[in-house]
Amino acid sequence: MKAAIYTRVSTDNQAEVEFNSCETQELKIRSFISSQNDIEVYKVYSDQAYSGATVERPALQEMLSDIQQSRIEAVISYKIDRLTRSPKDFYQLIEIFEKFGVSFISVTERFDTSTPSGRLLRNIMLTFAQFERELISERIRDKMLERAKKGLWNSGHDPFGYKREEKKLIINPQEAEIIKTIFESFVENSSLNAVYFKLKDEKMLNRAGLPLSKTAIDTILKGQLYIGKIKHKGIFYKGIHESIVSQELFEEVQNIRKDSFRPKKMMTFNYSLFPGLIHCKECGSIMSAVFTNKIKGDKRQRYFYYRCSAIDKRDRSFCNIRQVSADRLDKFIIDNLDKIRQNNQYLDSLIFVLNHDNQGMPTGFEQRESSLEKADIKVERVQEILQKIIDASRLKGKTEKRIIIKKHIEKVIYSKETIEVKIIYSDSENSASALRTSAVENSYLQTDSAASRHVNTPLSRRSTNEVRNNNTLGPVGFEPTTCRL
Repeated sequence: MKAAIYTRVSTDNQAEVEFNSCETQELKIRSFISSQNDIEVYKVYSDQAYSGATVERPALQEMLSDIQQSRIEAVISYKIDRLTRSPKDFYQLIEIFEKFGVSFISVTERFDTSTPSGRLLRNIMLTFAQFERELISERIRDKMLERAKKGLWNSGHDPFGYKREEKKLIINPQEAEIIKTIFESFVENSSLNAVYFKLKDEKMLNRAGLPLSKTAIDTILKGQLYIGKIKHKGIFYKGIHESIVSQELFEEVQNIRKDSFRPKKMMTFNYSLFPGLIHCKECGSIMSAVFTNKIKGDKRQRYFYYRCSAIDKRDRSFCNIRQVSADRLDKFIIDNLDKIRQNNQYLDSLIFVLNHDNQGMPTGFEQRESSLEKADIKVERVQEILQKIIDASRLKGKTEKRIIIKKHIEKVIYSKETIEVKIIYSDSENSASALRTSAVENSYLQTDSAASRHVNTPLSRRSTNEVRNNNTLGPVGFEPTTCRL
């Protein structure tokens, strides 16, 4: 069993004291190891003049990195407090040790997690640590309730219209003017759109320098904070801050909102493949599945689109992409994923590059997180995943096909020039490695046809294998003419 020796002293003076130095701790640990038959010292990690109140210590961090690389099977220290003095940090360190199958041994306290009694003691300590965390959480909840009852603001950020001075909300004159305009304009027009465009035209902006979104405006209109109340856990308390609008104006707004409330429409059956997965590359928003009705003669035809949510929250000027036909985009993605699945030469070249170490890789390759051992990406497994997506797209029911597709696709990033599909890669249904790679290009035939889109098809893993690969595909039916790695 490969073991790490960890030693620590808090100050330089302690490091110089013979009976308490890191060297003395190491000698006593080595004496213990010599009495055992199956322990081999891998490395000595020593933090001299570092406090045990934090885990930000160079030798400790190096040891944790080696643990994550599966180089260590046990950690041995002179006492538990040499590892850490914080119950919270001890709990987190033990969780890391357990995750990577590492035992912890304290020489003087006979604390050994490789034995039943050691694991019992560990569990008792972790239970008390959990109890301490829950006790702290309960105290915080009680404190927040008392603050709310006293009329004090509890949230982490200052609400729009106010600023904090000495833990109390004080009116921000410039923002308060915007709040008043929102309420008064809504009473005059009874329309969120009218309020939004009034603020935009008069350049009344939020703290980020952008027009307030319609969602933010609606939240302000129903916010009782602006009539001097504090909300906590669904209950309103009288605040000590000054109100921005009157009770009468607020109630008038609520009456208008109540009268203009529209019941939810009947559910529309939308069989698009990627609802919630399409992301707009230009504005960064999720493209929601929506529909429009068009009348042709005596018949009404329904068309489905993926539309940027930024348009609904603000207006059409915030994104040039705006929307794309759902049927056309779904078909194009599936058809070209099928092409890639069948292109063995291209897949062999891609996987060969991705399976190389980071050294010598093209710019853009980076390690996303540590792993015990990086598993090779297999062409056959990639083809199997792509086949599952393609087969799911042909199912009749919308629920099952979407569940399967979401299991294998993390997101689709859409723009007018490229479409990037992030595929979740794992060696099996229940295992995965942890590598993030990027930037291998392939050129394909392109046309100016409206039906043509360019697709970047990556293979990726959410907090596991992320394989990003930019493939430019032409219209459905065209084969690649060149392949450049």
